[in-house]
Amino acid sequence: MAVNNNSELYHSLRKQYPVFTYHAYHYGLDKDKNLCISFDFSIGETIHFRPQSKIQYHPIFEQFYKKNNLSELDNLIFNIGMIELISYWKCTCSPTIIIKSGLLDRKAIGWWKKLYYHGLGEFFYCNNITTDTKSFATIDCHSEKKFEKKQYLLNDETIIPVGGGKDSVVTLELLKNKNNIPLIINPRGASLACVEKSGYSDNFLNIQRTIDADLLELNDKGFLNGHTPFSAMLAFYSILTAVLSCKKNIALSNESSANEATVKDSDINHQYSKSIAFEKDFRDYVYNYINEDINYYSFLRPLSELQIALLFSQFSAYFPVFKSCNVGSKTDIWCCNCSKCLFTFIILSPFLSPTVLKTIFSVNLFDKENLIPTLQELIGETEAKPFECVGTIEEVCIALCESIQQYKTLPPLLHYFKNTSHYQTFKNISIQDVLATSELNHFLPLLTDKNSIKKIKEILSK
Repeated sequence: MAVNNNSELYHSLRKQYPVFTYHAYHYGLDKDKNLCISFDFSIGETIHFRPQSKIQYHPIFEQFYKKNNLSELDNLIFNIGMIELISYWKCTCSPTIIIKSGLLDRKAIGWWKKLYYHGLGEFFYCNNITTDTKSFATIDCHSEKKFEKKQYLLNDETIIPVGGGKDSVVTLELLKNKNNIPLIINPRGASLACVEKSGYSDNFLNIQRTIDADLLELNDKGFLNGHTPFSAMLAFYSILTAVLSCKKNIALSNESSANEATVKDSDINHQYSKSIAFEKDFRDYVYNYINEDINYYSFLRPLSELQIALLFSQFSAYFPVFKSCNVGSKTDIWCCNCSKCLFTFIILSPFLSPTVLKTIFSVNLFDKENLIPTLQELIGETEAKPFECVGTIEEVCIALCESIQQYKTLPPLLHYFKNTSHYQTFKNISIQDVLATSELNHFLPLLTDKNSIKKIKEILSK
């Protein structure tokens, strides 16, 4: 991953633009009963942002609309603004963030600072910015508007966020029933196709979120840019859709592997907002400030990427439609040249034949010598893993050791790996032992669908 030396630019922009302000949020129903939301942010006197989102109407919302005033959503939408603002703040990293749209107590301010700081760990690293949790920003509330926790009438059904990759497919299949419902932010080919394959077709929750064009213009002009914690944003939007749908549970598809740092000997993690640390913090925040009944958890948290790959390998109907490649997301393809493509190919390789994998990806990625530098990142030969949602170094190496056994003549990437010390370290580890191990630190509810858990255990024990 290239690191841009933007330290001087960081300090210059902070001096030039010392204040970022969250002025207001607005929301209401349009003529089609879509919930339309907008936010009003500014940097100084000259830069203004007004991003918008739309929760497409679904008949399942009728129960909420009939029994509640729309103002019951006030706190939820204010908090969505708090996570949306970080995408706009980061272009100047203004040292002071002023909140004029609501009042946060000291504990809540500390919570948001922790999320911003760790959620921007990759952003700071890739821009060569040295800072800390205390000095990167202060949050001041210039509002007396207090929010109270609300009680909502919620049933024990589940919302399942779907991105179009293998992980959400596994959750979707294992929790599939007529009362649960998928959620997609900005539907694309893969996410729509996966929902269709699961049998939900048009029966899903649809959030359309747009980035203010002025931010994109500032990016083109050379203002600071980089990764923000998308999964944290998804978390807050999912809470809103849970309330609208009167459903208590939100089942994410974040695995135990997401807890591993991306940069060695640091707490910088591309997947911070998919980690168990964020999940715990978010659950606490929702309980303390929003609602005590909503249950946000990751259904796949006890599992590793290897275990999820084995589970996914049982759902062949999704092989032609799932996609995890961010580079090819707009055209709904596997680009076959990025770290996410290579990781997905590797992690599936112990469970799917080279022929099946080539059918999915159109090429055997182990043949691509240009991907050796990416392989080096995935197996831990560099300071940082790829800044993508990829598995741990250990499980990548174990998967590669298993894949080597499938070939009489090793393709270039497997030949390279076999000549590393990593192969010697992991070649004698039993993949069956790894597949039989589960992570105990999770928040799966005691009453999680017993049939789903049983099915997981049956597949992993084969």
